[in-house]
Amino acid sequence: MPVWDGKRRPGRRRLGVLVVVVLVAGIAFVAFGSGWPPSPRSAPADNAPAEWVGAGPATSTPAGARTLTVLGAGDVLVHPPVWEQARRDATSGGFDFFPMFQGVSQTVSGADLAICHLETPLARPDGPFEGFPSFSVPPQVLQGVKRAGYEGCSTASNHSLDRGEAGVVRTIEAFEAAKLGHTGTFRSAEQANTPLVYTVRGVKVAHLAYASHFNGLSRPPGKQWLANRIEPAKVVAMAKRARAVGAEIVVLSLHWGTEYRHEPDADQRDLARELLASPYIDVILGHHAHVVQPIERIGGKWVVYGMGNELARHAEPTDGNREGIMARVTFTEQAPRRWTVTKIEAIPTWVDLQPDIRLVELSRALADPRLPESRRSTYRAALDRIRGYLFSRGAQRAGLVLAS
Repeated sequence: MPVWDGKRRPGRRRLGVLVVVVLVAGIAFVAFGSGWPPSPRSAPADNAPAEWVGAGPATSTPAGARTLTVLGAGDVLVHPPVWEQARRDATSGGFDFFPMFQGVSQTVSGADLAICHLETPLARPDGPFEGFPSFSVPPQVLQGVKRAGYEGCSTASNHSLDRGEAGVVRTIEAFEAAKLGHTGTFRSAEQANTPLVYTVRGVKVAHLAYASHFNGLSRPPGKQWLANRIEPAKVVAMAKRARAVGAEIVVLSLHWGTEYRHEPDADQRDLARELLASPYIDVILGHHAHVVQPIERIGGKWVVYGMGNELARHAEPTDGNREGIMARVTFTEQAPRRWTVTKIEAIPTWVDLQPDIRLVELSRALADPRLPESRRSTYRAALDRIRGYLFSRGAQRAGLVLAS
């Protein structure tokens, strides 16, 4: 998993591939000498730039090609019942959000790079806290996000400006204190013009994030950089800039679409075609609809239109706003520094509301023989619905895998 070491490292010198074959019980083990053994995790400095450095070798295929997995997840939408659950879960006062994420933490932490989407601005640790329509939520949620295994989050959403510039800055400061990556909202023009680049086991992965609107709120005059709004030319220009600073893979998060609608709208479909036509963008991960939308292959690339909610508790819970997916994308190096998506998986999730709010990884839960039959029926029905939404635009024929 990636670690930010607090400084930009110089480019690694090219090493020849050292192949060590050790026969143990007839099994051949192949390791690359360029990144093993893994270095211990280290913390970022307070003023560290937007580059993250990882440890350990990329996994290899039998042909010797390196692979790397990126996992994205749906909206983390901290409604009042969510933070009240975190208060109940805390054993010594305050908030503990991790128990709600624990059901997916094994899968999240197993990815080479895991990125979430934080929907709402953060308050000060002691509040005051506010829910819909103008959010300001406990920053302690980031400790749950981090402990679950996420390295960072996108922050561009329709709620980015709920608390104005002060809310944006407060949110960024909370991410920095938690030592998590963030992109989509910024405290300065310089920060906005600097692509976030994670270095994962020697591979540079850029993460960009944009929102379609801000619920009618406007960015302050002269501070358009405060929050990214979707403008295709600017998105492509930033992706190109990310490539120029060494990114080998560019992941684009888009907050778009029509809320509670399972099918992507015309704007989503048009934007997906336009942006994936760029040679600088590899995959699109979508948020905002609060329900699961399809995954589609366009021109050899993939768009995940909407991953639903990762964690939320709406005032009027429905099956749709309790369903979500995590998208796990496997990239394979075809030539030096040239990567393509060779596998994409959807990992269905569900938010239990009783007796406690808990995020459930459906396939993992259904594999447990101790699961009560009443709950098993609920989970199976959710899984079937999610499958239908995901495959509605031909993704199954194009190679999408529903993870089990």
